Amino acid sequence: MAGVAMLAPSAPPAPSEPATAPPAPLPPVAAPPPVTAPVMSPPAVAPPAVPVPSVLPPVTAPSTPAASGTAPAPRTEPGARRAAAVSAADLLARVRTCTPVSRGRYRKDQGAKATVPVCGTRGAVFWKADMDIDCDGRPGPRCNSGTDPYFSASTAYAQSDGRPLSSEETPYVVVPAPSDVWNHRSHGVRGGSVVAVVYRDRVRYAVVGDTGPADIIGEASHATAESLGIDPDPRGGGTSSGVTYIVFEDSRVTPIEDHDAAVTEGKRLARRFVDDAG
Repeated sequence: MAGVAMLAPSAPPAPSEPATAPPAPLPPVAAPPPVTAPVMSPPAVAPPAVPVPSVLPPVTAPSTPAASGTAPAPRTEPGARRAAAVSAADLLARVRTCTPVSRGRYRKDQGAKATVPVCGTRGAVFWKADMDIDCDGRPGPRCNSGTDPYFSASTAYAQSDGRPLSSEETPYVVVPAPSDVWNHRSHGVRGGSVVAVVYRDRVRYAVVGDTGPADIIGEASHATAESLGIDPDPRGGGTSSGVTYIVFEDSRVTPIEDHDAAVTEGKRLARRFVDDAG
């Protein structure tokens, strides 16, 4: 019995072993640290994101031009059409028909028949004639009393410094002196008025810079003729026909000798003139 009694107390320790068994699940609790390790690994992956920007710029670069090329395209194209230089054909189409504003006609040259009327249309007056070379104004190597038998050292309109215009330097057009046939002042034409001069497929811009005989029309400066590819020699140059002069009413360039300003304003007025057709 004593042996049995001794065995009986030894039985209780058995439950103490299962009591230690519960701690065994604690190791799984340590599993969260491994979970945290993977969470830390993404930052380690983040560095590879650094090369990604180097990939993105190429992607962004094409997309940016595409976007900028697409969005402005609709705005740029119409703008380009509006800003595009007016062609000779555009202007000639606008002055195809003539409604005379002069009371009679002008001669192209002394002794010739009077065949040229001054015509009017909305915003401009025009005539179609020849081009004689007016070398008047400040003398130079190509325009002086030795090169031009009819040379005059003055022009009807002067520069901002009071000196006559230079036919060699300033593209200008001559209008007939006021008469019963036509008075250019009554149509907003004066010194510095902007003129589009058309010859063949060329358009050049000039100013009204001088007045000529009251019965003759079709004359321009050495510089105007040269810019159009017409022989500017005052003795035998010029052309006998095919020149159209379009003077924009109530326009003016100041100072009159500023040719860049004449070109800028001429292009603007020519575009408006063509666009306002009809």
